[in-house]
Amino acid sequence: MERYIVFDVETPNRANDRMSAIGISVIENGRITESFFSLVDPETHFDYFNTQLTGIDRNKVKGAPNFAQLWEEIEPLMGSGILAAHNAVFDMSVLRRCLQDYGISWKASADYLCTVQIGRRVLPDMKHNLNIMCDHFGIALDHHQADSDSRACAEILLRYMNSGVDVSSFVRTYKL
Repeated sequence: MERYIVFDVETPNRANDRMSAIGISVIENGRITESFFSLVDPETHFDYFNTQLTGIDRNKVKGAPNFAQLWEEIEPLMGSGILAAHNAVFDMSVLRRCLQDYGISWKASADYLCTVQIGRRVLPDMKHNLNIMCDHFGIALDHHQADSDSRACAEILLRYMNSGVDVSSFVRTYKL
């Protein structure tokens, strides 16, 4: 069985090129085996909309590591399996922009899967917003909180796996 690194990022503004928080949940052997959360100092401005959505502002990230500092800690975890996210193209693009903007060489590409794409195939008559999927599956969610969102996404992925969905057929490659 594969190892999945399910992650979610929150962003400080509409540029979506920096993180203000990241949550990571690891799936191994059909269960969530570890989790990680950190606020991130994005070293940029916060839009009112993003602050209202996430509750994260300049004061909340004061003293938090910037992305480069945090990457030293999370890179071994992020590189230890197939990345996964809900609406993964968004989270992957924020990760790529952070790596580029901080001049961090990681790898040329990463395998990932998206629980929205899986859901659209296996549950075609539903909306696939994270909160709607969590209501459908009875999963607790504190929406737009990176730790809760990554855990909820991991729980959704496990539901698909446990119902017999071959999630490996949804793995794609993202150019970093």
